[in-house]
Amino acid sequence: MSATRTVVICGGGVIGLSSAYYLLQRGHRVTVLERGGADRDCCSLGNAGLISPSHILPLAAPGIVGQALRWMGDPESPFHVRARLDASFLSWGYRFWRASNAKRAHRAGPLLRDLNLRSRALYEDLAARAGNDFDLSRDGLLMLFRSKRALDVEALHASRVRELGMPVELLGADQVATLEPDLTVDAIGGVFYPLDAHVTPQRLIPTLARLVVEGGGRIAWDAELTDWRVERRGIRAAITTQGEVCGDEFVLAAGSWSAAIARKLELRLPLEPGKGYSLTLERPRERPRRALLLEEARVAVTPMGASLRVGGTMELAGFDPRVNPRRVRGLIRSVLRYLPAFREEDFAPVRPWQGFRPLSPDGLPYIGRTRRFDNLAVAAGHAMMGLSMGPITGLLIAELLSGERPSVDLAPLSPDRYA
Repeated sequence: MSATRTVVICGGGVIGLSSAYYLLQRGHRVTVLERGGADRDCCSLGNAGLISPSHILPLAAPGIVGQALRWMGDPESPFHVRARLDASFLSWGYRFWRASNAKRAHRAGPLLRDLNLRSRALYEDLAARAGNDFDLSRDGLLMLFRSKRALDVEALHASRVRELGMPVELLGADQVATLEPDLTVDAIGGVFYPLDAHVTPQRLIPTLARLVVEGGGRIAWDAELTDWRVERRGIRAAITTQGEVCGDEFVLAAGSWSAAIARKLELRLPLEPGKGYSLTLERPRERPRRALLLEEARVAVTPMGASLRVGGTMELAGFDPRVNPRRVRGLIRSVLRYLPAFREEDFAPVRPWQGFRPLSPDGLPYIGRTRRFDNLAVAAGHAMMGLSMGPITGLLIAELLSGERPSVDLAPLSPDRYA
């Protein structure tokens, strides 16, 4: 291991806190800069909580552009783009289109498998250390289908998952009922991924923050990064609303805001915020035993303690914090189609949550050092897999900054790939 370093991490979500945790384990001094307060909201808190080794396709998958165009005419569809004449958005869109091909997706499969499987194992270690304060559940993921066409498409994906050495089961309607005996389901069948898992995000993030502080790390709340102090090829300090914070190494892990922060360093880090929504029922009529994906609707349904979280949609509208009622209505109606015991009035008292997922053009995260600066690493752009890949990303950053050989090849994840 290299000598002890002072590391400044910009971002206090699951990626930043995971990085801090593993850096502290290697003996480094760590400060996490978080622009929100200790009671903040962020994308790491309101998501579906899925840990998904089965997710071997990046967001930029074959056919996604055509599917997105078909969805555009439906105001309640899972996908929506607000057209805007913005150079960075148009550039991102062009790169996304270029990346959405079978060759790239096939090449990404083994990498996404390795990242998610390693992360799942690290979650097990974290759960053992923290007394499973964040409700790690290893009961798998059940995808439900209402059309034969969609089930047939997923069967092809399942065959690719098997090729990569992971178990998968194709189920008929009766087998779905056996797997979920407490749930009323309207589906023709399902696909079960036994290695998938889930956590309760609003318990995970405070647990990580506690482990960081217990490990000797510092979290600076309400410390929004406004600029950098740079000398030639090195960053000397992060300038925040709480003053300057000096360090030997810096990690950019600010989610969807990472691109704007990188621009202050004249770095190009294409990211588009993809707004997602979730609704949490505190006393659901029925509760599944494992996480579900309502596949045609692209909606996740996750049991979290006694509650039930419904999450989904992808809305490309920049950093618009407003809740789109049509997207929320689409979420609710999707649940009612697949799980007919639920009623629309069940969701009436629920306040919708929204957050911004950081989307890279090719659907892969940015993890690694930049060529421009000797002491800057990036950990951002995980799209819908930020929570799933949080621990492995943190471990890779810790290995990199400690002078170790990263346990996963970082070349395809280079933050300079669009430089």
